[in-house]
Amino acid sequence: MAEEDIADSWKQAEKLLDKGKTEGALELLRKVDPDGKEATTLRIAGKAMHMKATKSNSPSDYRKAASLLRDSVKLNPRDKQSNAQYNQLLNEMQDKRISQTIFPRMLNDGTPTPAGLFAIVAALLLILAAIQFLQTSDEYEDGEAEMRVTWTDSDGVFHDEIITIALHRAEAPIHVESFILHAEDGNYNNVIFHRIISGFMIQGGDFEMNSGGGGYAAKWYGYCNGKTTNSEGVSYSEDTCAQNQWSLPGEHENGLKHKPGALAAAHAGLNTDGSQFYIVPSGSEPTWLDWEEGKDCAASSCHTVYGTVTDGLEYIDAISAVNTGQNDKPVNDVTIVSIKITDDGIKGDGDTPWYQFW
Repeated sequence: MAEEDIADSWKQAEKLLDKGKTEGALELLRKVDPDGKEATTLRIAGKAMHMKATKSNSPSDYRKAASLLRDSVKLNPRDKQSNAQYNQLLNEMQDKRISQTIFPRMLNDGTPTPAGLFAIVAALLLILAAIQFLQTSDEYEDGEAEMRVTWTDSDGVFHDEIITIALHRAEAPIHVESFILHAEDGNYNNVIFHRIISGFMIQGGDFEMNSGGGGYAAKWYGYCNGKTTNSEGVSYSEDTCAQNQWSLPGEHENGLKHKPGALAAAHAGLNTDGSQFYIVPSGSEPTWLDWEEGKDCAASSCHTVYGTVTDGLEYIDAISAVNTGQNDKPVNDVTIVSIKITDDGIKGDGDTPWYQFW
């Protein structure tokens, strides 16, 4: 590709970022520089990932942004923009207590760091635990889903839009897996958002009844409507629990919070999560649904956040404002036409190409 063409593509990518279109910018960069040879490509990609991380608050996204900007600085150490963005990101990660790598740095220019010294004298069980954690963290990363939604607003205008959602598989592997399986089986196709409360959330995913009274886990996870044993103390199994009673155990202690754009599991009690979910619009932060240290989730509801809207939050806001009637049901259907899984969040073997990394 000619230099002027790639330079023009960089300008277009920057304009997309100015509009908040991170996915569009990343897709454009993948096309013009698939091997990641240009420092400017990596700098803009790092900026895009930083924007995504700010929305998702995902440590994985922050680390990806840091890696891209670090590589950009290595390719062109004199690039002031790359250095400034990299330093800004590192300061932000430090404030959030997010390390650049999952495993702490052991050496710094050949000299053991405090973490390195600690590792040397650490007990064998601690080392084995760290290795196990590292292996688990390496297995998953953020996946991605594209949700196509149609609705008619209060002025009678029909809308047909795509909403992009990051799926935090490392933090909520069970919920993300069930969501992906439902999506791939087409269970969410033509399902409505049956409950919408302006300024709070929009809820859907009941592929059984489209009313909020149904929807179950995509496979057997050991829980039958929130229970592992029946009234006689006998453990439930896939065969002894009706499929429409299959439920997910809560993963609400994963550190993800209810912020604008959050995708979370709806339920009717502890460990009764099924196929239903809700999305939080701008201006809403229902922190009472979050888990906190010492909170009794059997008495006070705790909900698992397992995704974040990365593109199209303005559509969630618009849907949140539609006219509703009895039981907060929209007067005109807000329909999930389809959910397409573009990334399952499972890391592949071997080296990952730069353009797949983000």
